[in-house]
Parts: sequence; C-alpha cells; structure tokens
Amino acid sequence: MTYQPDDRRYERQPYNRSGRSGLRLPAVSLGLWHNFGDDRPVANSRAILRRAFDLGVTHFDLANNYGVPYGSAERTFGRIFREDFARHRDELVISTKAGYDMWPGPYGEWGSRKYLLASLDQSLERMGLEYVDVFYSHRFDPDTPLEETMGALDRAVRSGKALYAGISNYTPEQTAQAARIMRELGTPLLIHQPSYSMINRWIEKGLLDTLEEAGMGCIVYSPLAQGLLTDRYLDGVPADSRAATSRFLSSDAIDAELARDLDEVARGRGQTLAQMALLWTLRDPRVTSVLIGASSVRQLEDNVACVDGPAFTEDELASIDKITSRRAA
Repeated sequence: MTYQPDDRRYERQPYNRSGRSGLRLPAVSLGLWHNFGDDRPVANSRAILRRAFDLGVTHFDLANNYGVPYGSAERTFGRIFREDFARHRDELVISTKAGYDMWPGPYGEWGSRKYLLASLDQSLERMGLEYVDVFYSHRFDPDTPLEETMGALDRAVRSGKALYAGISNYTPEQTAQAARIMRELGTPLLIHQPSYSMINRWIEKGLLDTLEEAGMGCIVYSPLAQGLLTDRYLDGVPADSRAATSRFLSSDAIDAELARDLDEVARGRGQTLAQMALLWTLRDPRVTSVLIGASSVRQLEDNVACVDGPAFTEDELASIDKITSRRAA
C-alpha cells in the first residue's frame, strides 16, 4: 500500500532553529543506530519511520557504521526512503557521520580527508541519495590536523554532497577551534551532537556556552542513558534488557533506586520517566533537538509525546538535581 503521510504532521511538535542558521529541526528527532540493521525486520523499521513522519519527526539521523553489520542501517533507510519517502525529500533532514571504524586498514576511521570524503560517497550510495542535509565529523582526531578534518567538511558542502556541516563528541575547546576554522573557510558549522542526559551533564560545563557563542545548534543523543532513564530498570535488570545483553551498557551501571525516585517525579507530572527525561534535555533553549531511538511504534509514540508535557517548575528541577547529583557526570 502506498504510504500517505498524515496531513496534520506539522501540528504535532515544535520546530527549533539550529543556532544562528536558517534551519529548524523538530524538537524530537529519530536516530537509526540500534534498530535498523539487517538483524531487524524491515517491516518494523518501515513502520517506525512512517509513524515518526506522521508525528512531525522530519529529521532522521544516521552514521556510516550504524546497524549490524556496519552500513546496514543506511541501506535499510535507503530502501524505505525510495519506496515511501522519495517524493517528500524536501521535507526531510537526513544526516550521516564518519569518524569511527568502518572498514579495515589505515583509511577506515578517524578524521582524514581521504576517509571522510570516501565515507560520505559510500553513505550516499547506500542510501541512494544525491546529498545529505548534514554531514558530521563523528569524533575529534588527535592525530590529524583539525584544518584537514574541517577542510573535508567544507569540501563536502561545496561539492553539493551535504548542505550543512556538523561535529559530534568534540570538547568545548575543540569545538571553538573547529568553529573558527570553518568560519574562515566560509562554511560555518551548523550543529554539534553530544551525549547528554540527567546523569550525564558534561555539556553544561562549557560546551553549551561555546555553541551559543559560535552560533551553532545542539542535538543531544543518549538522553535516556541507554535505557537507564526509563521504566525498564525500576525493579532491577530484566534478562532480555540491553543491560543484560549489550556491550554498550553494563548491568553494573543500573541504579534502580535512582530510577524509581525519578519515576516518582515523572508520575507527579503526568509523564513516564522516559518522557520526563527527554523533555528535561530540551529545557535549555540552546538545545535544538533531542535524538531518540525506537524499537517499536509504541515506544516511538511514547517518546515523541514528551513534547506534550508541562513546563518544569523550579521545585521539580530542584528535585531532579538532588536525585541525580549522586551520579551525575
């Protein structure tokens, strides 16, 4: 059946300007890291993407090595894009990244011009796109001159293969230097993608100030701390949970007491813990968008509904700070 998106999709959530650019992103964006590889049913991936767009999620975020195996998330997205979203291309913001390991040998990771531009070409081929809206340097490379890495991003934009350039996982100092280089090249950085959550607050220690000064937006990932800030672990570690089965999260990291205390605050607000955690990251206007992952349509709908929650009171924010202070980064 031909996909027909919901006519009311742009009424479902706010759209925030990314820094001092002309681009507005949905408050909630969809990341395709875990649930769009060859190890997941295409039908489920399609259902999630369709429902996301129906809910006003116009930004889909990928990277070259997302999915199992590497590259499979981009291939899955490319297939669904061709069949369902091609005629809506100008309504979508599609991003990808390069920086982590992708292929064997000395040219398959980090920040060299050779790697970044080759990776972008491969990503475009996998997705069947002429360009991406945002191309990121996924991590700072300590062994490559930053001028080379930023020069590759500038080249990607000037070649028409990307509309905007971004960085991810850079420190405030690295971000300031990268922003200066890109301004001099004439291709200002659009956005930074850092990790951020109630229990991982490192961006509050300088990065948000740096982004504001540079005129860059901020889109945060891992806002639920790999599931720690959901109702998944209120009573311990289920056998089928990510903490029990994934290398990205250890069961030793689970703090059920903290989750229960936060859940009590969330219930008082009429939200799930996940919804409260997501909306909390958006309380600072310098945060443009929050990236969610979703393994089901139901989970997607629950998370996107965070934008319907009430504004935080000073007492609620103080309670959250008190609860999380015992493990906040």
